[in-house]
Amino acid sequence: MSRRRIGFWYRFAAVLCKPPLLVLFKRDWQGMQHIPADGGFITAVNHNSYLDPLSYAHYQYNTGRVPRFLAKAGLFKSGFVGMVMRGTGQIPVYRETTDAANAFRAAVDAIHKGECVAFYPEGTLTRDPELWPMQGKTGAARVALLTKAPVIPVAQWGANDAMPPYAREKKLRLFPRKTLRVKAGPPVDLSAYYDREPTAEVLRAVTEVIMRAITEQLAQLRDEPAPAEPYDWRKAVARERRAARAAAKAARAADPAAAEGTVAPQQVRSTQQAQEDEGK
Repeated sequence: MSRRRIGFWYRFAAVLCKPPLLVLFKRDWQGMQHIPADGGFITAVNHNSYLDPLSYAHYQYNTGRVPRFLAKAGLFKSGFVGMVMRGTGQIPVYRETTDAANAFRAAVDAIHKGECVAFYPEGTLTRDPELWPMQGKTGAARVALLTKAPVIPVAQWGANDAMPPYAREKKLRLFPRKTLRVKAGPPVDLSAYYDREPTAEVLRAVTEVIMRAITEQLAQLRDEPAPAEPYDWRKAVARERRAARAAAKAARAADPAAAEGTVAPQQVRSTQQAQEDEGK
């Protein structure tokens, strides 16, 4: 089977979602020729707004190859949500399994059946201060090596203007009318990794190749140079914590009297716990 038909539920969702998107936003869509006409493939997409899944899905739907998104397996089990998830052909991820490859077995099966499986390799909204793609997780790389399916890098920009990530108020900023920009690039060349054991090192290398391809497409959309290295959220958090500890230490050194009179919250809890224990 080269690919599955779009189906009733996906068309129903399109009927609901496309009209407001057409009315409220302008579109700048590029690179549709890179979306395969037949056969299974992977799209790897950056994520910088709660709105951008709709922007990307609209773009992909209009190519005739609808994306199948990954979601927690529990969402498929019951109720209306489960019915819609199953009806639109979304892909369950079995996070309860201890076997990382087995967690993506439904995605692998879908690709073998000719589906397009969409990955957000970052796993969450980017934390990069300038909204460039940050370091990715290895799920897309793992499935790519298991299936040897084409991996199409997709960049998007503009949804973040309508709904910025991590804004204090999650509300749409519709006016002036925003442009949703989506650009697909040529398949990522991963042939050098196909015959190698999928070790953590190899998966990380493949992920870096994929993220670099997405970033290159985004740089073209934004018409500005991308950073030399992707943002590493964990390292950034670690730096912030070290800086906070250093600042606290400097403050104590500058004013020892104030520091002596200050009891840390954990010390207060420990004292209270000791008093409670004595009363038992």
